[in-house]
Amino acid sequence: MIATGMWVEKYRPMKLSEVVNQTEIIGSLEALIKDPTDMPHLMFSGSAGVGKTTVALCISRQILGDYAKDYTLELNASDERGIGMVREKVKKFSRFAGMGEVPFKIIILDEADEMTADAQTALRRIIEDTAKICRFIFIANNISKIIDPIQSRCATFKFTSIPEEDVIARLEEIAENEKVKSDKKGLKAIYDYSEGDLRHAINLLQATASLGAITEEHVKSSAGLTKTTDVDEVLKIALSGKVPEAREKMIELIKVYGMSESDFLKYLNSAVFKSKHDKLADILEIIAKYDYRVLVGANSEIQLSAMLAELAKVEN
Repeated sequence: MIATGMWVEKYRPMKLSEVVNQTEIIGSLEALIKDPTDMPHLMFSGSAGVGKTTVALCISRQILGDYAKDYTLELNASDERGIGMVREKVKKFSRFAGMGEVPFKIIILDEADEMTADAQTALRRIIEDTAKICRFIFIANNISKIIDPIQSRCATFKFTSIPEEDVIARLEEIAENEKVKSDKKGLKAIYDYSEGDLRHAINLLQATASLGAITEEHVKSSAGLTKTTDVDEVLKIALSGKVPEAREKMIELIKVYGMSESDFLKYLNSAVFKSKHDKLADILEIIAKYDYRVLVGANSEIQLSAMLAELAKVEN
């Protein structure tokens, strides 16, 4: 019986000791939070699905305990990258009175490298002004895009890709809990598709479980369906002019199934050639334009949504 809900959330570690791999980082952080008053601001870097956000949330729970919900602000900076977000949300929360029994408030900024330079400069001032009552945890894939004055105020931890044996062991544990049969080749295939991204691996495990046992054949079917057929469908929907529907399906592929934005564009490019569309050159030019924008650091969700909107005009 397959449980409802997303397994990636159901099996997210609640304590630092439960985090898969990252042993040295976890050891250092556990030492740091023994006396929270000495904890500096933190910066976590590394590829997707290696535990950065999970570790930040674990720190919040372990330091703030029952007060974690009220005294933690979690924001995804790629959704709101500008100075307005800093002024309206971060500043307001950092100044909020009434500390009670907690040593400080915690502000977690996910995808902080997507913030504009102006927003980062404004944030630097808030970090200085609230040093006694707030700790910031910055999460970034590319810390070179974070301004030096913020970097210099943080202890930085570089998260590494999770080794194959650790990913497979975690997948085996989840499959056993969910009473899903699995074999070594099937789990190895999931690892090969996910490339050390545990979040993607767990999402693929759940998608494969809906087909039955976790076998190599089922994994290939599940991954293939996600990676090609669904992208073909996004292209077809966008070209028909249904932008909201195409965007919704694209977001599902990226957020739920763990497909990277670059992979989405790669598969979309292949889908165009398969479609043998009359305006092939125009469509490829649109995809290339947005691929470049994402590559140089523009917000990927906004750019991909705009790309779908532009594709919708091709046949009109």
